[in-house]
Amino acid sequence: MAPSSPPIQAPEPDASAPGPATPKTRVSARGRLRTYFLTGVIVAGPLAITAYITWWFIALIDSFVKPLVPASYLPDHYLPFSIPGLGLVIAFLAVTLLGFLTANLVGRSVIEFGEVLLARTPVISGLYKGLRQIFETLFSANGTSFRTVGLVEFPVKGTWSVVFLSAPASPELEGALQARNAAGADEMVGVFLPCAPNPTTGFFFYLPRSAVVELHISVDDAAKLVMSAGVIQPEDPQGRLHAMAASLRTAQQAADPDPHREPQDA
Repeated sequence: MAPSSPPIQAPEPDASAPGPATPKTRVSARGRLRTYFLTGVIVAGPLAITAYITWWFIALIDSFVKPLVPASYLPDHYLPFSIPGLGLVIAFLAVTLLGFLTANLVGRSVIEFGEVLLARTPVISGLYKGLRQIFETLFSANGTSFRTVGLVEFPVKGTWSVVFLSAPASPELEGALQARNAAGADEMVGVFLPCAPNPTTGFFFYLPRSAVVELHISVDDAAKLVMSAGVIQPEDPQGRLHAMAASLRTAQQAADPDPHREPQDA
């Protein structure tokens, strides 16, 4: 019987040899059109909404201020078209002039005389005093109300809500609250809990300061977090720049999926 021949071994593939070229993913014309459209919406949407709100605010101030100015003093009376924003400029100058006069002795005397007249009016006096305290607290250069963001356990234990810290409780309120508080000596602070997506409505209550976890984020970032229902998270400016750069790179790759492709000869 003839001896059996040894089995033929298949040659091992050379690892250094280049493998078969993998087909590169091509983006269809519809995909590119969709990418361009979404990129345009992201760019134009905020600009359009901002322009609309700005135009609405200017038109609102103009509608209140222009009727108070005699027509002969308005350029619109002599021009065939209306100048938008003129009422806003007049209102800004009037408010600045009022602040300048109030800072002087004569202006303070006039303001005090007007406040005395308002204080003698039964209903208007309380409304005016309350509004003035609110404006002084919100727009004071040294005030700290609603400039600090925190977290509190609300509505149940274990769930946390974003709040804005208000002014501490008055001595009368703090004494009454500390009498019922187990901590006793802990300072009571007022907090405002905004509702999503409308942060102008919400709940106001007093809590011990130890029950509030203060956050090192701006009020603007906290307002965006509430209005977007958690979609827009607070982030540092450097991270925002990296995200914008990544979005641009993604758009460029979608427009040209093969950036290393050599141009074909005509």
